[in-house]
Amino acid sequence: MSGSKRRATYEDLETVLPNCVGEIVDGELYVSPRPASPHGRAASRLGMLLGRPFDLGNEGPGGWLIIAEPELHLGNDALVPDLAGWRRERMPEMPHTAAFILAPDWVCEVLSPSTAVLDREKKMKAYAREGVSHLWLVEPLQQSLEAYRLEDRRWSQQGHWSGAATVHAEPFEVLPLKLTSLWER
Repeated sequence: MSGSKRRATYEDLETVLPNCVGEIVDGELYVSPRPASPHGRAASRLGMLLGRPFDLGNEGPGGWLIIAEPELHLGNDALVPDLAGWRRERMPEMPHTAAFILAPDWVCEVLSPSTAVLDREKKMKAYAREGVSHLWLVEPLQQSLEAYRLEDRRWSQQGHWSGAATVHAEPFEVLPLKLTSLWER
């Protein structure tokens, strides 16, 4: 079998250094450095802004479980999106587990220069294959948000906003999301 690449395994993930993020996508191990501060800030702010009304149900509709950096075991892939959310009707209670095997209803990838190609190409394909209904891509350096909906197993862009825009993006369209709150220093 010369020329064949060995498929990455969960044991390969266990060798990843603690200051890195390891993922298996399409049988290949990807190791990325921990994100820089603009990435972390945008992800944590978005998690707070969505968590209060949708996960906690405070001043909002509730009905979601939103988790930062969950490990997803979907098919042969082990993915770590920046944020993921499950509708409570599909996951009434959060399981006590290290990795989730139920595909989320929504994922958000905050793009970094070192991960943008992986997130936009292979991970988007994996999320579509597994039936994730909604995907957001946040670019802190470009100060933008792209929202996608899965239609007929393909991503359909629902919008692209930037700068100081106020966004009403699926599946959280009832929330007026001010993008500046993601980039504030």
